[in-house]
Amino acid sequence: MTDAAVTVERLQKTLGKKEVLHGISFIAGKGEIFGLLGPNGAGKTTTLRLICTLLAPDAGSINVLGFDTRTAPSEVRRRVGVVTAEIGVYPRLTARENIAYFARLSEVIDGDVRPRVEAVLDRLDMREFAGQRAESLSSGQKQKVAIARAIVHDPAVLMFDEPTSNLDVLASKEIRDFMVESKNRGKSVIFSTHVLHDAERLCDRVTIIHEGRVVATGSTAEVRGAHRDLEQSFLNLVQVS
Repeated sequence: MTDAAVTVERLQKTLGKKEVLHGISFIAGKGEIFGLLGPNGAGKTTTLRLICTLLAPDAGSINVLGFDTRTAPSEVRRRVGVVTAEIGVYPRLTARENIAYFARLSEVIDGDVRPRVEAVLDRLDMREFAGQRAESLSSGQKQKVAIARAIVHDPAVLMFDEPTSNLDVLASKEIRDFMVESKNRGKSVIFSTHVLHDAERLCDRVTIIHEGRVVATGSTAEVRGAHRDLEQSFLNLVQVS
């Protein structure tokens, strides 16, 4: 495996009265697409929120590029970018203004904000709608804004939480292509999804969680095993777990 970027060890989390995570562990490496897979409600989104410090673990640890989420949360946030299905751009700000706002939230220094924003606009081919208010953009264009704000501070770890669930075929392909490009640039890409066919096409390694527990982990080929595809492997794992 490539060098570790994110190491999760024996992670536990309870939300309300429900124990969501029951001691899960996995490693996501640099320069790979790592799949965090499972059905809705398995604990995937909670795990990503813990990694990016929006939540604190009840037990266990998370290390991101040498920084512990408990003791160095600001250092972790500087190194992580997150793209979710809940796009949540500010509707009255333009695409460019949305990106610049998040650059400042990510502690990009003032003198670097404008060049960083302009570089991201070019990289994602957003010039055509950069000056439009977000409320007037298509779903695919809004998702590009969401990606741009997640990468404007050039994080080493990118997390995609069900990023294509509200997009059409063409916009979904752009997201997948961007994940592959990021991997090829040496980023650690964590792809959380319940669509196992997408994961099989993209992921180098996967961890499958079910009801807050790891039921399989390894290379995509190892987890698929003798089954026709990852979906069949998952169904078999759940039935016997």
